[in-house]
Amino acid sequence: MRTHKDLEVWKRSVNFVTKIYEVTQTYPKQEKYGIVSQIRRAAVSIPSNISEGAARKHKREFIQFLYIALSSLAELETQIIISMNLDFIRKTKFNKLRSELIEIKNMLVGLIRYCKNKM
Repeated sequence: MRTHKDLEVWKRSVNFVTKIYEVTQTYPKQEKYGIVSQIRRAAVSIPSNISEGAARKHKREFIQFLYIALSSLAELETQIIISMNLDFIRKTKFNKLRSELIEIKNMLVGLIRYCKNKM
């Protein structure tokens, strides 16, 4: 691996953040400092932790940051479920986001397995 920018999971998660920002622009204004802030922070945390872990010296540290990214992904999934329950996003949009979220999750889990096998 050259840098985190070479990782497909990092690229996908950065693109996913853009989609999350676009979706949350339609949320009620009073949620700007509530769920919108939480969702955006969780989304940004995913590629941020991938890149921070990739910059670490040891594989164990990288794996730890990948687990943190995975935790942020779980947090984000919960928040978009809540958003759908509150009718902030439609079911069709929710399904698209959740599908992409699951793909990123699978990529992260695969990268964790790969790194563990290389130790």
